Order: sequence, then C-alpha cells, then structure tokens
Amino acid sequence: MLDTRELGRRPGSQRRTTVSAPAPADLGIEVLRVPEGSVVELELRLEAVMEGVLVTGQAAAGLEGECVRCLAEIRDTVVADFQELFVYEESDTAADAEDEEVNRLEGDLLDLEPVLRDAVVLMLPFQPLCREDCPGLCVECGARLDDDPGHRHQEPVDPRWAALQRLTTPASDPDDD
Repeated sequence: MLDTRELGRRPGSQRRTTVSAPAPADLGIEVLRVPEGSVVELELRLEAVMEGVLVTGQAAAGLEGECVRCLAEIRDTVVADFQELFVYEESDTAADAEDEEVNRLEGDLLDLEPVLRDAVVLMLPFQPLCREDCPGLCVECGARLDDDPGHRHQEPVDPRWAALQRLTTPASDPDDD
C-alpha cells in the first residue's frame, strides 16, 4: 500500500518517489518468475487528477526460471512500465464503473500489487530460452545437446529386416569355447 496523503487532492500536483518492496507470491509464469520476497524496485510518479491519482512508473526485478528447451537455469531481469488511474471512492468514475474495471483508492492508500502483477507477467516471454539458438534435449535419450554437440544415435533397425541382419554377422564357432 502506498500513501497518497502528501500529494493532496489538488489536480496537477505530483510527486516522484522510489520504492523498494518485496515481491509478492506467484509473480510470474510456471517456468519463469520473480522469487517471492526478492526486491522489486519501483520508480513512481504520482499525479493528482480530478477523478483520483494517476500512477506512472517502472518496476525492475530479478527473474529465475528454466529454459523450456533444455531445462537449464535462467537468471535475468525484467523491467516493466505501467500507468494506472486509481479513482477516489466518492468519484463519479468509481460510481459508474463495474467493480473490476477500475482501481480504487482506499482512503488515501493505493494498492500497487495488481498493477505490478499485470505489468510484470505481460512482459515475460511465453517460452523462455537460455539463448535463442538453444538446441534443447535429445528426443531419444534426454541428453542435453548443448553439452554434447556431436550427440548421435544409431539408426534404428526396421524389425522387418532384422532377420536378414543376422545373415551378415558371423556366427560364433562352438569349437572356439
């Protein structure tokens, strides 16, 4: 929750602030996320307007996850821009809008978590990769192809020809034992 009392309710007044906050739980997608409790840096501009407070800002946070091709660990950062209007409880906009359409100030406090969650999650790649040309895993044995670039398997023998293959291999001589 961010306090807007210092801003006042005079349209046109504004305040810039930098906030470091712990990351909420489940901030991310299944394979890439901001670790819960890690620091999220927020640079904010709060501006009083007729209907409420316009918040414009940028969030920066560290990411942890895994590559969807090779399952290697990924560590990266995300920077997400956002802009959201938080309306006063007594505003006409708040009265006319459906509950989920607008963000409301609770007294003089505003909750940035839903806005932060939307901005960060929308910035994340749907299928994160350790690098663009990641070769992934071998489909037959699961070996990581980046660790073994020359990885090969013998061509599978067609079972219909397996009997003929026995004709080309020398039979073992029982006298050799």
